Amino acid sequence: MSDALVDALWYLGRGTGVAALVLFTAVVVAGVLVRRGESAPGLSRAAVAAVHRWLSLSALVFLVVHVATMLVDPYAQLELVDVVVPFLGAWNPFWLGLGTLALDLVAALVVTSLLRHRLGLRAWRAVHWAAYLCWPSAVLHTLGTGTDAGTWWMTAVVVACTAAVGGALVLRLLPRRVPAPRRAAAPLDAAATGDRRDVPAHLAGLRREPVGAGARR
Repeated sequence: MSDALVDALWYLGRGTGVAALVLFTAVVVAGVLVRRGESAPGLSRAAVAAVHRWLSLSALVFLVVHVATMLVDPYAQLELVDVVVPFLGAWNPFWLGLGTLALDLVAALVVTSLLRHRLGLRAWRAVHWAAYLCWPSAVLHTLGTGTDAGTWWMTAVVVACTAAVGGALVLRLLPRRVPAPRRAAAPLDAAATGDRRDVPAHLAGLRREPVGAGARR
């Protein structure tokens, strides 16, 4: 394998890893909005749900590319078992195992989503709570194994992702807003509708005429 290809794999693995982290952060935030039935600025609730599905698919694609790149990258020196079973890697087993754990949780989320109608809503929701464990595992994996973990821009990315998820969790714990009931339409004036039952006696004999009727007499 040429040096140029090795370098390309290294940069591709790093870039897709960071992109997957950012996308999974957006998935968590959008998931909270969907769960609460909230809209977003410029987006309806249906649009937020569609964005959540699109973000989930995009994050999954970047994660698959990241893992596949690390498997073939000679610098990473990963075995297939390292990306399936957590904490068995020869290099940085704990930090690498957190990434494997996040991958396994994502796989569980994907499988249960595909089998949602067979599992039932309760079982599907129980597994989906794993998303809240998947995200911190991915962040810690990034900080522990990422080459760029000490750089200012990576620190900014992690801080921004943490703030976004923290804000989403606070929103998740807040009581859900209940829309105010629609006010009933004001009853029409009885004299205007011709209903004489509630019209005062001194107005009962009056009859409304169309505009301009007096001019034609």
